[in-house]
Amino acid sequence: MMSSGTNPVSPPIVGLTGGIGAGKSAVAKMLKEAGCVVADADATVGHLLQSPGIIDTLVRWWGASVLDESGGLDRAAIASIVFADKAERARLEQLLHPLVNQHRMDLFAEAPASTPALVIDAPLLFEVGLDDACDVIVFVDSDSTHCRHRIIASRGWSEAEFERRMQAQISTEEKRARADIVVSNNGDLDALQIEVNRFMQQLTGISDQC
Repeated sequence: MMSSGTNPVSPPIVGLTGGIGAGKSAVAKMLKEAGCVVADADATVGHLLQSPGIIDTLVRWWGASVLDESGGLDRAAIASIVFADKAERARLEQLLHPLVNQHRMDLFAEAPASTPALVIDAPLLFEVGLDDACDVIVFVDSDSTHCRHRIIASRGWSEAEFERRMQAQISTEEKRARADIVVSNNGDLDALQIEVNRFMQQLTGISDQC
């Protein structure tokens, strides 16, 4: 966790993370609705994967098998490559992460000082060292069975695909231990909203320290 005391009017930077399917996106949406500026790493990657330059690079690396019928990138095909080979995953991350980071910095630079918080919504927050850029880390916690069912239902993954993705991240136990605040998501959206509201109230104290 980082202190940003050099700028007394800077909004706190919140790192948002959680296990796969824990409901991190729902929390990010609620924080955005509360006035926070949210940098969504997954959404930025999705946008980058539509860029002609990125498409050309990946086709050069892995061939036309990564293209779908419309000529765009097939994310499932890419996932099958990078989650089976750590070297290829690192190669892709080295291509995309600097662009994702630049987008986040540009977005945060445009945020008004009155913004409640600047949120880094990144599934690999700890893995890529983004936790060092944060004033507070929020971990979205959900029962593993709920997570598994939620993600398989929403994304159509198999049990094997779920496990493969989980193994590409540090454990949920370690993420939980390294977080400053845990938001529980084992109920409905109303219950989750109460948890998020409680955190937003805590932000007042965090802002006073930044």
